[in-house]
Amino acid sequence: MIIDCHGHYTTAPKALEDWRARQIANLATPELGPRAAELQIGDDELRQSIETNQLQQMKQRGSDLTVFSPRASFMAHHLGDFDTSATWAAICNELVHRVCELFPEHFIGAAMLPQSPGVDPRTCIPELEKCVEGYGFVAVNLNPDPSGGHWKEPPLTDRWWYPLYEKLVEYDVPAMIHVSTSCNACFHTTGAHYLNADTTAFMQCLTGELFKDFPTLRFVIPHGGGAVPYHWGRFRGLAQALDKPPLDEHLLHNVYFDTCVYHQPGIDLLTRVIPVDNILFASEMIGAVRGIDPLTGHHYDDTRRYIEAAELTHEQRNRIYEGNARRVYPRLNAALKARGRQSQHRTVCEG
Repeated sequence: MIIDCHGHYTTAPKALEDWRARQIANLATPELGPRAAELQIGDDELRQSIETNQLQQMKQRGSDLTVFSPRASFMAHHLGDFDTSATWAAICNELVHRVCELFPEHFIGAAMLPQSPGVDPRTCIPELEKCVEGYGFVAVNLNPDPSGGHWKEPPLTDRWWYPLYEKLVEYDVPAMIHVSTSCNACFHTTGAHYLNADTTAFMQCLTGELFKDFPTLRFVIPHGGGAVPYHWGRFRGLAQALDKPPLDEHLLHNVYFDTCVYHQPGIDLLTRVIPVDNILFASEMIGAVRGIDPLTGHHYDDTRRYIEAAELTHEQRNRIYEGNARRVYPRLNAALKARGRQSQHRTVCEG
């Protein structure tokens, strides 16, 4: 079984984008709407948006299940206030839930949180509770920079975030560390801001002691970890200079990386530097990089091809494809077992 831990609903019907445009246009006068009830999207529209896009490509590429969340760039937590984000997150999460209900064999949900710059993370907990307990979601996306490229929040290791971490630990739910749109002209959203955030989040964890306070908290750092694998020696050296334990002890029981790296040398580096048990298969399909690589004739985000070509054993590939995801996302594993989809790699997943 191949589990893709990183998918976004980038192909939602245009009515969603139109509703959001109206919400943004009326930020100064929210009484003008739109109301959430004004968004009308039928099941047939949802089916078409998935069947001709994500599901079609999943079948072509041979992946089975996607951990599916709202479109990352659309989160845009810097816009409006908490009420703006709360309404928008609820709408986006409900649509993802409906997709997962329509295609339960292929999609399972991850929540967008209603973050807002400077607002206590406790305010995100009701939406998290609804998504986990009501919708059966198995993960969340956590934005370490709701200000959109200006980094006004405390580091992820700061106690300011602790109430949210306590809830994640209670639910045994991992957080993918994923920023949203950059409103800072210095940082292109997908080419710079995303990768900067991946690297920044890792370094914040390195300098702190977060996982001493939360030994079972788990972070998934997407896009292959940004610059982390490429500069692993730098991070090892910094940990040593800061009198931290070796990285495998300090962070790698809690921090994981996905395979959203869109060329073979990048995947080869990732799998040689980062322990296989800390790598989760992902493609972010259909996401930021949708074109065809003229050097290979294949889509850049067809990441399974890179895993198949990497110097890995069959057992290592199975861990990347399935075993690690079942371990890092316990609620995903439980949901699959409840549906009779047992793991083929029990030595990796149990315990």
